[in-house]
Amino acid sequence: MITNNLYKEKYRPQYHFSPEKNWSNDPNGMVYYQGEYHLFYQYNPADVVWGPMHWGHAVSKDLIHWEHLPIALEPDADLGMIFSGSAVVDKNDTTGFFDGGKGLVAIYTTHLEREESPLQQQAIAYSKDNGRSWTKYEGNPVIENYGVEDFRDPKVFWHQKSEKWVLVIACDDRVRFYNSPDLKEWKYLSEFGSELGSHGGVWECPDLFRLSVENSNQEKWILQVGDQEGGEAGVSTQYFIGYFDGIRFEADEEKSHKVDFGQDLYALQSWSNMPDQRRVWLGWMNNIAYAEDIPTDGWRGMMSIPRELSLRNTKAGLRLIQKPVKELNQLREEFYHQENIFLEDELSISCNSQSYQLKAELEIDDESDFSLSLHKKDDQQSLLNYAGKTNSFSLDLSKTGLVDFNKNYLKEKNINRISSNNILLDIFVDYSSIEIFIDDGEISITDLVFPEKNSNEIKLSVNNSEIKINKLNIFEMNSIW
Repeated sequence: MITNNLYKEKYRPQYHFSPEKNWSNDPNGMVYYQGEYHLFYQYNPADVVWGPMHWGHAVSKDLIHWEHLPIALEPDADLGMIFSGSAVVDKNDTTGFFDGGKGLVAIYTTHLEREESPLQQQAIAYSKDNGRSWTKYEGNPVIENYGVEDFRDPKVFWHQKSEKWVLVIACDDRVRFYNSPDLKEWKYLSEFGSELGSHGGVWECPDLFRLSVENSNQEKWILQVGDQEGGEAGVSTQYFIGYFDGIRFEADEEKSHKVDFGQDLYALQSWSNMPDQRRVWLGWMNNIAYAEDIPTDGWRGMMSIPRELSLRNTKAGLRLIQKPVKELNQLREEFYHQENIFLEDELSISCNSQSYQLKAELEIDDESDFSLSLHKKDDQQSLLNYAGKTNSFSLDLSKTGLVDFNKNYLKEKNINRISSNNILLDIFVDYSSIEIFIDDGEISITDLVFPEKNSNEIKLSVNNSEIKINKLNIFEMNSIW
């Protein structure tokens, strides 16, 4: 429990993770071990802008409530800053670090500023005390740079069939795959993506894992990777569906798909060693195009809510599904409930705060047009529009509050639905963020917003033919701090 004025600042989220102060970006080293979910993250302990990168650290027993711990990894003179990476449980002591027992190993990028160009290489560190202290391996770097400037963000997992550790890493406009028996000696295997998918900028922060297809026995491999300039306004994140045989990744099709249709979800990473075999990830809620300019005071950077992943056969083909984790339900207190009503004009609801979840099932037809206004106060609103004729949404943030802090802040976006059934909305609002999940996780829209205080009205407006509200629930969300 935070006992001072921290987490009471303007725009401070109440149920999303953010460090107590200063700058943070990518989630790193996400692993479950000995009853704790570990969340490391890129952190500048000295300022609210990007700077010398450390690994900040927090742990949770439920994915929701977080305990801050001391900095885990600090820059060193020889190899430089501590950039992004991952962590694994070395259950069989393949490294020899744990005297026949088990422990945590972090695999991360080092970044050394040099006159000619930065040098990025891969290093490891290990912990024998549940992540409370770390020892850098004396043989670092374990993978030397092979001649590219951008060579970073290793994600590592144990590949059971080959009985090797596998590492996927972003290298300029592609990813590379390596394997190792012991996390120390690495062999290059293959590469993927130089002519596939989105290439607005360099690729970053890959992840690779298997996912089950809903209502079937089928599994596929997902390769997720960020594109630093692939969005309409800065970053975007894409995924490929395919097969990984322990050496190569083969995509089922040449094009990639968007992970999210907003502009503020990046550097996603999933937890390894989950106790219940779920695949859960979260990302940095910000955008490199304007990250240092967002109007927060004393802190800058937050994480998305954790999302459980699956695959679904849709009308458009196989697609990634993201759903808020069930653990969030413990924070809810029902504020409003309505069901089985027909709406011909508008419904207005006044909330007590800007921290809530809205769930709705709306019965529509081809002529149905409606608008959902959040953060409404006078002319201010965050506006989600639906057009029945095109079966599409648009999100208009042009009047959502403070929007002129950076010219790259994109204020409107359009999203086509896949489903044509009843519309399912699951929306999480938390002071300076909106996360919208449509049609049981088929569409995700993640955006930062900076509304005025006490702009708490919610308004659902029908623009022509009526809609039926099968169910509408609003839950106030308690603070995790």
